Amino acid sequence: MPSSKVITALDIGSSKIRAVVGVVEDKKSMINVIGVGTSPSAGMRKGVVSDLDEAVANITTALEEAERMSGEAIHRAFISFSGPSLETYDSKGVIAIGGANSEISEVDVDRVLDAARTVSLPANREILRIIPKSFTVDSQRHVRYPVGMSGIRLEVEAHIIAGQTAAVKNLEKCLYQAGVDIEDIVPSQLACAEAILDKRQKELGVILVEIGASSTNLAVFEEGTVIYSCILPIGGEHVTNDLAIGARAAIDTAEKIKIEYGSCLPQEINEREQIDLSQISKSDTHSVDKKHAASVIEARYQEIFLMIHDELIKIGRAGMLPAGAVLCGAAVKTPGIVDLARNTLGLPVQLGFPKEIEGIADRVDDPGFATAIGLLHFGNRYGANRSLLSFNFGNIGNSIVDFFRKLIP
Repeated sequence: MPSSKVITALDIGSSKIRAVVGVVEDKKSMINVIGVGTSPSAGMRKGVVSDLDEAVANITTALEEAERMSGEAIHRAFISFSGPSLETYDSKGVIAIGGANSEISEVDVDRVLDAARTVSLPANREILRIIPKSFTVDSQRHVRYPVGMSGIRLEVEAHIIAGQTAAVKNLEKCLYQAGVDIEDIVPSQLACAEAILDKRQKELGVILVEIGASSTNLAVFEEGTVIYSCILPIGGEHVTNDLAIGARAAIDTAEKIKIEYGSCLPQEINEREQIDLSQISKSDTHSVDKKHAASVIEARYQEIFLMIHDELIKIGRAGMLPAGAVLCGAAVKTPGIVDLARNTLGLPVQLGFPKEIEGIADRVDDPGFATAIGLLHFGNRYGANRSLLSFNFGNIGNSIVDFFRKLIP
């Protein structure tokens, strides 16, 4: 009988909390989803806890729903972290190689990543991930996997993702009060990448765009690893706010307009089409021009994509990513968003859906579940060891080699 392991993912966003339970059998990459739970995220704002008691209550609601569906008691979970409180930095580390034949070992790779951690960060920041971009052995640059090579000097260019210490501690407190131990805290853009990007896309060059409620998270991959990431403080709730102002309607009504009638293609809407708000709201009874609503939505999404284009210009990748852009997150389901992104970014664009899942896959076959499913993949592929801060998690001594083997075609 093959053995199996149960993994729980908890995506705590600014709009919704999503809990997903998956089972993985040994020697299988496919995750069998057996439980899903969702709840509003009223206790969170812009990715951080704004009301501890309410956040705990909503987390508990999502977990209890997932427990009832899966039949599994949830005691541990992989947690996502996102929002404007995340910041990213680039760093370098250098060490001298000792030992017999000056051969580089996994211990040396750990040491050079530790050296990269010495970058000066604000006092209120803590490192969530250190991602090796490339290594240099003596004068040989752009080395992907240095273990086993010989040299006297090892350097690494690393990408660091850090979060506000207070935000991380408050999130940990929420999980503690909900009775859940944290397996690992994973930046949401890295979790999404595990769910929707394949190895070929990461090799060729791709930008992952996760548009959430309060922020847009970006991660650029090239040659199999992250070369750049950032967080833009703008997301789906800004579209809703614009609609509320433009339609002179309540926020809840504006959200329904966006979901039920939204479009990024105002040129395809007849000027005479109207939205009767009395059909979707008890407080708003007037009518709104549908073409005008689409123009408001288009303007805000275009602003987001122009900001993304500016970030690509900064790193010299504007129009230069062969695998293009992959969109995910709950705010990317608006009709026409792919066309708008393609025209603004000058790249091929597609929506990203979770891959390598079975079971009740229809419940999570949605770009909004990319982070939660990615957390399951993350837990399956790398395990959990919060004492390690690098991108690759697992058993000490094997984590580095396992991570780089996954990168090698």
